[in-house]
Amino acid sequence: MSKTRLLMIGNGMAGVRTIEEILERDPDKFEITIIGKEPYPNYNRIMLSNILQNKMTVDETIMNPYEWYEENGIQLITGDKVVTINRDAQNVETESGRVVEYDQMIIATGSDSFILPIDGSRLDGVVGFRTIDDTEKMIETAKTKEKAIVIGGGLLGLECARGLVDQGMDVTIVHLAEWLMEVQLDRKAGGLLKADLEKQGIKFELQANTQEILGEDHVEGIRLSDGRVLDADMVVMAVGIRPVTKEARAAGLEIGRGIVVDDFMKTSDPNIYAVGECAEHRSKVYGLVAPLYDQGKVLADHITGRPTDGYQGSTTFTSLKVSGCDLFSAGRITENENVRGIETFNGVDNIYKKIFVQDKKIVGAVLYGDTEEGNRFYNMMKKGDTTDEYTLVSILHKAGEVDAISVADMDDDETICGCNGISKGVIVKAIKEQGLTSVADVTRVTKAGNSCGKCKGQIGELLEYALGDDFVESAPTGICACTDLSRDQIVTQIRAKGLKTSKEVRHVLDFKDKGGCPKCRPAINYYLNMVYPHDHEDERSSRFANERYHANIQNDGTFSVIPQMRGGVTDADQLIRLGEVAKKYDVPLVKVTGSQRIGLYGVKKEELPKVWDDLGMRSASAYAKKTRSVKSCVGKEFCRFGTQYTTKLGIRLEKTFEYIDTPHKFKMGVSGCPRSCVESGVKDFGIIGVENGFQIYIGGNGGTDVVKAEFLATVPTEDDVVKLCGAYMQYYRETGIYAERTAPWLKRMGFDQVKSVVLDPEKQEALYARIMDAKAAVAEEPWNDIVSDAHKRKIFEVEKV
Repeated sequence: MSKTRLLMIGNGMAGVRTIEEILERDPDKFEITIIGKEPYPNYNRIMLSNILQNKMTVDETIMNPYEWYEENGIQLITGDKVVTINRDAQNVETESGRVVEYDQMIIATGSDSFILPIDGSRLDGVVGFRTIDDTEKMIETAKTKEKAIVIGGGLLGLECARGLVDQGMDVTIVHLAEWLMEVQLDRKAGGLLKADLEKQGIKFELQANTQEILGEDHVEGIRLSDGRVLDADMVVMAVGIRPVTKEARAAGLEIGRGIVVDDFMKTSDPNIYAVGECAEHRSKVYGLVAPLYDQGKVLADHITGRPTDGYQGSTTFTSLKVSGCDLFSAGRITENENVRGIETFNGVDNIYKKIFVQDKKIVGAVLYGDTEEGNRFYNMMKKGDTTDEYTLVSILHKAGEVDAISVADMDDDETICGCNGISKGVIVKAIKEQGLTSVADVTRVTKAGNSCGKCKGQIGELLEYALGDDFVESAPTGICACTDLSRDQIVTQIRAKGLKTSKEVRHVLDFKDKGGCPKCRPAINYYLNMVYPHDHEDERSSRFANERYHANIQNDGTFSVIPQMRGGVTDADQLIRLGEVAKKYDVPLVKVTGSQRIGLYGVKKEELPKVWDDLGMRSASAYAKKTRSVKSCVGKEFCRFGTQYTTKLGIRLEKTFEYIDTPHKFKMGVSGCPRSCVESGVKDFGIIGVENGFQIYIGGNGGTDVVKAEFLATVPTEDDVVKLCGAYMQYYRETGIYAERTAPWLKRMGFDQVKSVVLDPEKQEALYARIMDAKAAVAEEPWNDIVSDAHKRKIFEVEKV
């Protein structure tokens, strides 16, 4: 049986995504041909601004390389435009004279930049901002020209202007409205955006109408309607887009603003469909990628015979990331009799948030400076959730009393990647079933994050949520894609320039993403804590979720609570409290952990503060990149083979170094004899009691890749063990890369180098003094900010007893 000939005109994001969806549903149904007018395979048009801003190359924007077309049996024709659609003969003719026949056709011609019909608009130096060629033309022009004018203060114009500044040009944005991005932002947010962009060197002419473009053969400037003339060597038109419908109109298809389609993306010809920016659905044309992908899914279902309710339209959102200007907009953002706004403005950090509510439901949102809650508001809008259970305005709550919604709290059907419509459940399922361990893996398998990329932070959180420590360990150590600087360069600059906050580090050291990412935010926070143990205020929001909650997220979204039991030693009172709390909160599992503690598993997030209050016990550092508990055997005190008092030493080590940040978790074990019942030989710092003292082993790892520890030295006394441990830990703190265990650190530094440093009496003394200074700083801080002051008082009272 011969295959149905499916022809697609257009090789852009919406069209190719539709083909991908079709192939997923029925890879053998069609013989597919794609014709694209540009000489490239399918690329990510959203990322053109990143090319202009020197963040990406053209190759990095390619979404489907030529090999993908070959692997899927698709005939690809590039650099050749369709000029005629012959509906009766069911074929098309291209600019080169090629004739291609079809049984069914999809028109996905997208849109072109709208060029203002004013005098001078055809001069050399006037460009749109729509294609790779447009982008490369601007980059080439910037090499020899100085002044650029961008007409249009919308999303595209702002991203273009920032890129031209990065290319070294003097840039002015000319915008007709009273404030920037007036369709997506209210006046307040538009003003904040303008002020931030002015600091970056962009100039603005608002409420300015371009009358004509001046020049003989090449652009020399523009004249405004008020008579003023602005000099320019290049003019970029970023005033909107226009659906490409010329060939469809000539073929007699019904045309409005775009090619008119029904709910199944069918045009007025039953054999022809349209999808993407060229399509008009229910009198609306969409210019954002998320609704276009929604259309592609519906069309794929329909054309492969799957049941579908059809396309019902989309709730759209907009986000912008231009050198630290972080904004989010969704839905309706104007107030009237029925729609009321609720807003907050933090002038200290320049954070503005406003939601628009109708009948207790969010119908719109504008966020500026902190967009972390954007997806949450967007999901509430789509699901029609009410605001009944929420405090509408909150100010000056202590850390921990009002906490950001984490991915653990999200329902599986909530959207993570708005561009591609990928939910939390889809991502978590892929992580677990396909063994994904990086953001890049998730993007490759699920497509989440491969459009605008702004959801990659939440994808990272989902990996942490699903994999725990394995996510960090599987990720490459170092800093991240936000900067080319190494760990050593960053720490050196922190010290040399006196940088005291993560925001200062990212801005002064010119990170590509001034907001940071899930890898660099906790890393920089650690480096600052290490460099300035007393002067840096720990940035709780930069820590991983487990550290923030002092509890470990489980696979069902509940948490494990692990109270401290130094050296694995407990007493009757602690056991009674643990039992009472387990009963009171109906804890599903009470278990002795592998680190000689008792854990409560299955605790709900909202119960965490109450659980800690009732326990009256300190949190063990069982979740953080800190000194973990010290395992010990009973040693000489009870065991007939024991040679040293190990439990006492284990408790002393834990009390001496507890709560000190380290690049990764730092585990210790104290065994009373060479039988090593606590596996001291696979610990970061292992101790084995012998007749003449204590053997010290370093750099072991009992994780996925077991690494045997290296023998360092034998020392005679407990005091020597503690001092050597402190020196070794501090040297690791000062030279380790964040998220690097001691095993790879020791290999990178060299065992002989580490040995020469920590066994040198003078250097050992200095290192120990510095780690004790770090410990003093930890003691000064509220160590467990998720629980109440009353709970802390109770703990200290218990400890005094």
